[in-house]
Amino acid sequence: MKSYLSASQMELRNEYNQIKEQYGEFCKSSLKLDMSRGKPGADQLDLIEGMLTVLAGNQDCYTRNGWDCRNYGLVDGIPEAKALFAELIGVQESELIVMGNSSLNIMYDTMADAMLFGVNGKEPWCKQGTIKFLCPAPGYDRHFTLCETFGIEMIPVKMNADGPDMDQVEQLASSDASIKGIWCVPKYSNPTGITYSDEVVRRFASLKTAAEDFCIYWDNAYLIHDLNAETEPLLDLLAACKQQGTENRVFMFASTSKITFPGAGVALFAASETNIARRKKKLCAQTIGHDKLNQLRHVKYFGCASGVKEHMQKQAAILRPKFDCVLKTLKAELGDKGIASWHHPKGGYFISLDVYENTARRTWELAKNAGVTLTNAGATFPYNQDPRDCNLRIAPTYPSNEELQTAIRILCCCVRLSALEKLLQA
Repeated sequence: MKSYLSASQMELRNEYNQIKEQYGEFCKSSLKLDMSRGKPGADQLDLIEGMLTVLAGNQDCYTRNGWDCRNYGLVDGIPEAKALFAELIGVQESELIVMGNSSLNIMYDTMADAMLFGVNGKEPWCKQGTIKFLCPAPGYDRHFTLCETFGIEMIPVKMNADGPDMDQVEQLASSDASIKGIWCVPKYSNPTGITYSDEVVRRFASLKTAAEDFCIYWDNAYLIHDLNAETEPLLDLLAACKQQGTENRVFMFASTSKITFPGAGVALFAASETNIARRKKKLCAQTIGHDKLNQLRHVKYFGCASGVKEHMQKQAAILRPKFDCVLKTLKAELGDKGIASWHHPKGGYFISLDVYENTARRTWELAKNAGVTLTNAGATFPYNQDPRDCNLRIAPTYPSNEELQTAIRILCCCVRLSALEKLLQA
């Protein structure tokens, strides 16, 4: 059968009976397949095993200028790590702090700092009444959780093929002083895989805002996570903002969680020199230094930014077949049915699947009952409210290739079954 949308009720009923039977066979298998989170697979983690032994003894624990990384100090990171990661993310060393193991932790602290102490010398957000954030959607569920944690009202913004709908962003940000910022995953965006265009980045740099303390939370989580040898270029936001005199509105985040070991990587905070100075002053009240041995471990293992990029090409060789498997199966099982669409990312960790309208939650439920765990339906939208109930996030990195093939076949069966249920109700 071709498109379900042009099929007769009898054809749909016959198709439903066949797919229902297929689904029943999947359920009998008692599978436990996880495509819920963007976790590296064991084969990716094995690539970095040498980092575990790169510090063999106390003689390996010193920076080039003789600082003993086993001790306190260097709250903004060891010089070698600042040099490596500044080159990697394209900022000056004076615009970077190398911190602990979690960029999400830095985002939380950045938002907490704004709530308690304000931004750019303005009144703390907690004293300004209702605070709002723009949230491009589909987007990253943990960003939304942060806003909910701080009681910040979220305003969804449509995602276009080149990034957030900037007409909508400009209209909202310029007309409401309670809108204090926007979340962005600018390269290989989670979950759509979109990289922001040069025009979108420039419009962010020149954005007119009603709030003088408006912030851009630039979560560059997938800055070098290409699936192929070529990369999708991303314009330097901080440089573009400097040209407009708006550099103090930018807070940039990144980490090596999906480069080395999740939970044992290195997290990065980049901003204008003014904001770096402010952050360092606050940091001195929080810590006497982050895990410098881990920073040194990264430097000794990779050597330089090109070493990190070479490592990521090895990761890409593992991930490409997984993404290809998902995309080929989606095309084979759903491509001519008229009930689903999906992005073809060139990097990142996810594939965004739009199923037949008002069936995403049902599809998720069917998949769960058949042994396939997905990110919760609705999670890619603020407050878990997908207005069309159609978006599902596929995370293909963690399962083995064999498990992934089975999981995606089951998912496609569930997409078809839920769509047929809905169409037969019409």
